[in-house]
Amino acid sequence: MKKILFVMNTMGRAGAEKALLELFKHIDRTEYEISLFILTGQGELISEVPDYVNLLNKNPIPVSVHSEEGRRKLIKSSLKALFTRFNFIRLIPYFVKNIKALKNNGVCQPEKLLWRAYADGTPVFDTKYDIAVSFIEGGAAYYVADHVNADKKAAFIHVDYSYAGYTRKLDKECYLKFDRIFAVSGEVAGVFNKVYPELTDKTEIFPNMIDREEIKRRANEGTGFTDGFKGIRLLTIGRLSAQKSLETSIEACYLLKKHGENIRWYVLGEGHRRRRLEEHIKKLGLEESFLLLGSQENPYAFIKEADIFVHCTRFEGKSLAVQEAQVLGKPIIVSNCSGNREQVVNGEDGIVCDFDPKSMAKVLYGLIHDEETRRRYSENSAKKEYGEKASIERLLNL
Repeated sequence: MKKILFVMNTMGRAGAEKALLELFKHIDRTEYEISLFILTGQGELISEVPDYVNLLNKNPIPVSVHSEEGRRKLIKSSLKALFTRFNFIRLIPYFVKNIKALKNNGVCQPEKLLWRAYADGTPVFDTKYDIAVSFIEGGAAYYVADHVNADKKAAFIHVDYSYAGYTRKLDKECYLKFDRIFAVSGEVAGVFNKVYPELTDKTEIFPNMIDREEIKRRANEGTGFTDGFKGIRLLTIGRLSAQKSLETSIEACYLLKKHGENIRWYVLGEGHRRRRLEEHIKKLGLEESFLLLGSQENPYAFIKEADIFVHCTRFEGKSLAVQEAQVLGKPIIVSNCSGNREQVVNGEDGIVCDFDPKSMAKVLYGLIHDEETRRRYSENSAKKEYGEKASIERLLNL
């Protein structure tokens, strides 16, 4: 029986983590022994890891890294990793060099530096694997590249590599150690290969895998909105992070309310920018109109009841939330950035708009007042095909 190891940074309720759980379902358990290692040992979706997957973490914590308890645990484990095997002293030159580079690029995100400490400071296993898979960027990629013994190694890229702040120096060119790179979209692959042109022949497209029937089933059995609102419901799903830049959506909502529109905008997701976003909502007097509902165990019931799905972000890879909204037949508005452009055909199943409050408010206003177009977009969304199942064979063929 062949051994496969998957490595993740966390198992929070986010797109890559949900895509990994779906991928597990398509691997033949009679032929492959599946193992999973989570660098931080944290995440709400740990409890949803199937029994047949060998979870290598000794004491996994099924809580969000964004919760109060989760943040405490994360800080503790970060410090432990930082000072294991003299990591901090050894990594000082790496920190200094990359802090300067990140600042020059306008993307100074401390967590990107800490992934190197996590990768070098977590347990190393003696087992030799037939294939080891880094299913996300950052720490998981560093760990698989430098600390896993495997005949073949594969890495998944889920974001716009450059826009997200990654560089060859930050990653210590770890991707040169992989036999295959799987990008979730063509644009993601293109950006990555501009940075690593020598890996173009090793890069393939591997879309996120989804279970259509399961999404529809859960949408029908879950509890969605309970506020009794009778106007147009807008829904966004995503982390409360700089990448999603929800301040822009808040300002678009303000323009629509100023125009007298009877809307309510809901956001499912959690993140470190919650307090900042709450302050912005309060400043614009949108406490009753722009609601942060936090992470939801079953988001599908909310998607089903929403009138318009909005996914406007600074940059993207390929949003699983957009795919799920399409399965449930929602008209979709996305921002004009990498990843998003591949998921929505402008004027056919949704609208691709510029990422600024006025542009977003303008296209939303038009769609709010055009029920026939919303219906047409909904029908076309539900017909979308992704062809993701063929990708599993390319991974296992390694």
